[in-house]
Amino acid sequence: MTPHPGRRNAITDVPGIRVGHARLDGAGALSGTTVVLAPPGGAVAAVDVRGAGPGTRETDALAPGNLVQRIDAVLLTGGSAYGLAAADGVAAWLERAGRGHRVGPDPSQVVPVVPTAALFDLGRGGDFRARPDAATGRAAIEAAAASAAGAAVAQGSVGAGTGAVAGGLKGGVGTASVLLPGGVVVAALVAVNSQGSTVDPAGGLPYGVADGLRYADGVPEFPLRAPGRAAAERALLLAVPPPQWPAPLNTTLGVVATDARLDRAHTRRLATAAHDGMARAVRPCHSLADGDTVFALATGTADPPPPRPGLLPEHGPADAVNQLLAAAADVFARAVAHAVLAADSVTTPGGHLAGYRELFPTAFTP
Repeated sequence: MTPHPGRRNAITDVPGIRVGHARLDGAGALSGTTVVLAPPGGAVAAVDVRGAGPGTRETDALAPGNLVQRIDAVLLTGGSAYGLAAADGVAAWLERAGRGHRVGPDPSQVVPVVPTAALFDLGRGGDFRARPDAATGRAAIEAAAASAAGAAVAQGSVGAGTGAVAGGLKGGVGTASVLLPGGVVVAALVAVNSQGSTVDPAGGLPYGVADGLRYADGVPEFPLRAPGRAAAERALLLAVPPPQWPAPLNTTLGVVATDARLDRAHTRRLATAAHDGMARAVRPCHSLADGDTVFALATGTADPPPPRPGLLPEHGPADAVNQLLAAAADVFARAVAHAVLAADSVTTPGGHLAGYRELFPTAFTP
């Protein structure tokens, strides 16, 4: 079977995974949160932080060997370190639902562990003090819980990507999935807010487009036309952040998920591999000004993919994990491309943020 995107080409193609977005209200606000909600019973979770300026919460709880083995939700948020307060709203919702690490004889006695990472979008809507809080986090998890199983995921300037910028272009949220031999799903959701560029100056297409697949009916995932070097150079000259913004601090965040059964150590390898996809799709990444962080979730409802033909039996388990790792890198790069392509231009008191479609209209010419 040739790998192809899942039904929605989204992280919700992993059975039981749901996604909710919330946007901060108010004049001058351009920020939000995104929650990835695991199925009841949670998921094995891990994290890999590569950026030099991370803003995180509960990442130490995900280290191999630590007590908590499964978590119920991951939060991606704007607002830099201030935005980590949004996790309080997610934790409160989970507590009321009786979901979390049980610490007492009563089923309601739980402590929700909500791994969280923040990106820098302060002041991009004009108000430096407009940033997500507990109410924004609660709104995002309520939206996730209310969504249907396998629902489509809104992309672009939504949730944690509301105020995101990618190499001077409008950034945002993107997602993608792949269905592997044997039916295992690997998928990613990203919030792209990078100092590095996501667009290849040689042709004008997002770098992640090179990892694009074909759907089961043969339709290409990215039916785009390369604008060419001259058009790319002209467009990228216009992709300049407004001069009144704070220093160009950034961070690309992501969640990679699978329904394969993995332990904590192999789940962390999934997060590590996803960073390879980030490095393909964002150039450069992992800088001193980025807090690049990837979480990984393994729900364990499917068997790993079968070994490829011709391998010795003892190579089977390792080969199955290697297929998942390769897929994690590919799917993360594709999700970055979807984020950039879906992001809308926006004009705020903080300045104009041009999206890819505004700057590269010829890419969509038949």
